[in-house]
Amino acid sequence: MFGRLLPQEGRFFDLFNAHTEQIMLGAEALVALMAALNKPNGESAEYFEAIDAAEDRADSVTHETMALLHKTFITPLDRDEIHKLISCLDDIIDLIKGAAQILTLYDIRRATPEATNLAEIILSSCDRVRSAVRLLPSMDNGPAILKTCEEIDRLESDADRVMRGAMSRLFREEPDVRQLIKLKAVYELLETVTDRCEDAANIIEGIVLENS
Repeated sequence: MFGRLLPQEGRFFDLFNAHTEQIMLGAEALVALMAALNKPNGESAEYFEAIDAAEDRADSVTHETMALLHKTFITPLDRDEIHKLISCLDDIIDLIKGAAQILTLYDIRRATPEATNLAEIILSSCDRVRSAVRLLPSMDNGPAILKTCEEIDRLESDADRVMRGAMSRLFREEPDVRQLIKLKAVYELLETVTDRCEDAANIIEGIVLENS
């Protein structure tokens, strides 16, 4: 069993967990940002700052993981799996930051229901990525990990449906071409975050299937 294969450097799992905590902070701030945009005189600056801070801390975790990978002779997982997983986790928080930045860049002053819904799906997806990562050190958790990965896949499908509906409504109802272009970019970037969560789930699922 997988549990017998892990007498090696166990700090990789701690680093994965630390990274997913930053992903969650970023996702929570993104949802709060959407809510702030829809409040009269809502203060959104603190949520942009929170996302920036989470992304900075996640970058530090990624760099530490890569440094540890280079100096560790025997790793608990295949070296390529470690590299792929931490890189994919980093993509998630980078895209969350990107979504927040594009709201500022395009001067989006109100979050549409679809954008808010996508942010909430992102939060749920990130929470399940964190749960799957926490279970990784032991393949006794294999069935629970695979179930969590299936949930992430379903959430990505939900995000696809929301985005398709958002695009349909946008092209039917938005008369301002500039606003249409802005919101289209926002929707696409938000949906891409859920794609990266699904990518992380696929990597984790592969680890489970190869090591159980």
